[in-house]
Amino acid sequence: MTIEWWHWIIGGIALVLLELVVPAFFVLWFGLGAIFVGLLLLVAPGFPLAGQILLWAVASVAMTVLWFRVFSRMRNKTRIGTAEGDIIGEIGLLAADSAPFKRGKVRFQRPILGAEEWPCTSETEIATGTRVRLVSVEGSVLKVART
Repeated sequence: MTIEWWHWIIGGIALVLLELVVPAFFVLWFGLGAIFVGLLLLVAPGFPLAGQILLWAVASVAMTVLWFRVFSRMRNKTRIGTAEGDIIGEIGLLAADSAPFKRGKVRFQRPILGAEEWPCTSETEIATGTRVRLVSVEGSVLKVART
């Protein structure tokens, strides 16, 4: 049985398209591995079938590891889904004045609970531009205090 280069390309494209249906972000790497093997066979035909399958498996696993170990660290990490206790103490900058009965806005350097900017309250008056520390989460409003 001979598998041609275009078989790998078609199979790879099918796997990449399957990723649109399967929300796992995992099938993509097997599709890209198949496309890689197809392009390699286009350049260097005559590679044995066992070597093609081995190369596909190695390329797929290597791309998966590369994504999860290297490139996913470079993305901005949000803290969505983390426990409230994990974010208490985070430091932010007040983007709008806050007072006991007046909502302000606090901006964090990296996203907390999925957003960089949150409505906030405080027990004392705090002016815009002041560094604040997250004290508690009260529904969808953060309670902050001066640092």
